[in-house]
Amino acid sequence: MEESVVVNVVRFDHRPEGLRRPTLVAAFEGWNDAGEAATGAVEAMAVATEASRFADIDPEEFFDFQVARPMVRWEGEQRSLEWPINEFSAASLGGDTDVVFLRGREPNLRWRTFTEGIVETARALDVARIVTVGALQVDRPHTRPVSMTGTASDDEVAMRHGLRRSSYEGPTGIVGVLHQAASDAGIEAISFWVGVPHYLAGTAYLQASLTLAEQVGRLVGDSFDLDELREEAQDQLQDIAELVAEDDELADYVEELERRADSEPDPLHNDELPTPPVSGEELAREFERYLRDRPAD
Repeated sequence: MEESVVVNVVRFDHRPEGLRRPTLVAAFEGWNDAGEAATGAVEAMAVATEASRFADIDPEEFFDFQVARPMVRWEGEQRSLEWPINEFSAASLGGDTDVVFLRGREPNLRWRTFTEGIVETARALDVARIVTVGALQVDRPHTRPVSMTGTASDDEVAMRHGLRRSSYEGPTGIVGVLHQAASDAGIEAISFWVGVPHYLAGTAYLQASLTLAEQVGRLVGDSFDLDELREEAQDQLQDIAELVAEDDELADYVEELERRADSEPDPLHNDELPTPPVSGEELAREFERYLRDRPAD
């Protein structure tokens, strides 16, 4: 593949050399990315492996620019436009497999064409498997381990990696569409999801990103260098603990979630995984119900 070659809708700057049956790891901002956990995980892995960009997806066909507006940027005296981007990068892991990262934004339009372009690129790079990562809001406190689940495209893949085959039915995001497109193309497809406490879903929840990155590392046989993310995640948890301690009502609410977490099944250990995110109004109503219904002191 030469300079500026286009594979379907993917624009190659160059073809990465010497990749050995890479694993493609994909995450998208939006419906599948509560607390920026999925895109944060891919960003952390790309930084840890010093992955180099080699391609992107032309946004023109896939975004409603009245919804996903381009951003004006200034660098010194130079003005530029930043368009919604889905970017590929690659890194060598030094073992039997390498890694390709796809980090971007869930498109507004033409999802089938979008995922077909990704699958065609995977074929061109001789990708061994496609791993999608996602995150959703759950009724689970930050004081408990991050909930995580993994599913595979078929029974054989699930058995080989100690996962399960999902039987979920219902609405899905671009992560689910890509997972299915990979499976239909005969490419091994695996998906990992984490739960983000719904009261933290509006911020970058680093502990969930760390959990995803560590899981992908175990899958590809590389622990990555995640020390910086690990330290930042611990600092963030400490900050959250201090904020909760300063608010009696929030502290009581977290304690209630702890009681639920300790007595009920993990919300991600079932097939109701890709539920729509909780809106701010819904969360406020739930919190108000808790305050109204709790026993008087």
